[in-house]
Amino acid sequence: MIPLLDLKAQYAAIKSEVEPAVLRVLASGHYVLGEEVARFEEEFAAYCDAKHAIAVNTGTSALHLALLAAGVGPGDEVVTVSFTFVATASAVSYTGARPVFVDVEPATLTMDPGKLEAAITPRTKAIMPVHLYGQMADMDAIKAIADKHGIPVIEDACQAHGAEYKGRRAGSIGVSGCFSFYPGKNLGACGEGGIVVTNDDEHAKKIRMLRDWGQEQRYHHTLKGFNYRMDEIQGAILRIKLRHLEAWTEARRVRADRYSKLMAGSRSVRVPIAMMDRRHVYHVYAVRTHDRERLQHSLRSEGIHTGLHYPIPIHLQKAHADLGYRSGDLPISEAAAREVLSLPIYPELTIKQVDQIAAAVEQDAYVS
Repeated sequence: MIPLLDLKAQYAAIKSEVEPAVLRVLASGHYVLGEEVARFEEEFAAYCDAKHAIAVNTGTSALHLALLAAGVGPGDEVVTVSFTFVATASAVSYTGARPVFVDVEPATLTMDPGKLEAAITPRTKAIMPVHLYGQMADMDAIKAIADKHGIPVIEDACQAHGAEYKGRRAGSIGVSGCFSFYPGKNLGACGEGGIVVTNDDEHAKKIRMLRDWGQEQRYHHTLKGFNYRMDEIQGAILRIKLRHLEAWTEARRVRADRYSKLMAGSRSVRVPIAMMDRRHVYHVYAVRTHDRERLQHSLRSEGIHTGLHYPIPIHLQKAHADLGYRSGDLPISEAAAREVLSLPIYPELTIKQVDQIAAAVEQDAYVS
């Protein structure tokens, strides 16, 4: 059996580092926003080429606070994409604003800059591209339109730790960038976690207060804030994992490259496209197929687990029916949702297993 993700294998490889760090935190008696979290913030900011990093409890909280720091609130609009995890739109809704969706580019499945300007209205307070699957959106084109209209760009980089666009790290181009440390992410906690990175001093100050009940100092509440603080144990674990991230990323890229070479010209699937000016970090390796259910069943019969990221775009989810979108409004997003199938991709996946999976995909094409 080949799992879609193997966190047990990752833990086994770093167990000797993680366990002493966790025990050290337990012995310290300091469990929330302590020294480990502060050090992790410094180290992750440096990793992202950013001035500030503010650790929080989830990636969704990171998006929420970044939007609030940008002044987004009730009655406002935030332009984003529908082909992503639902948290992108939910974070907008938390502020009282309305998500406005634009379609994605067919090649990258990230925000289509050509569709962006038509979605901007006087109520638009932020633009939030999603760096889907580990590949950054076309940030120069998006930023040019945003700057023309004086609108801040917030990067949803929750799947893009260490991704790059023309040599610039994810999170460092917009006014802020938001990351998730959900366990399955390229840099994942042993629980929940998230972070906002920014070069803006005022945004950083506001987000730090908002994550901790709006306190500027203890029991002095300047803002109406939230309990979005990161646990100290997660900070300690993430510091250890961050030291391995570059090696893990290169291992993912090697496996993705092998998949793509083995399945080039496939009759069964289309492999993902990595743009030449970007560093794709392959949080997800999603192929596209016109008969996904059959291929998924065929791979499952071979003991190969797969995933769907994502089978229903947000604009067609029942939870967001109030936004008024209909089938056909975002045709590229809708086609992707029907066709994508995520294959196993993680550093511990062996090259032999990659070959086995690619062969099973091609065997399915032969049988069909």
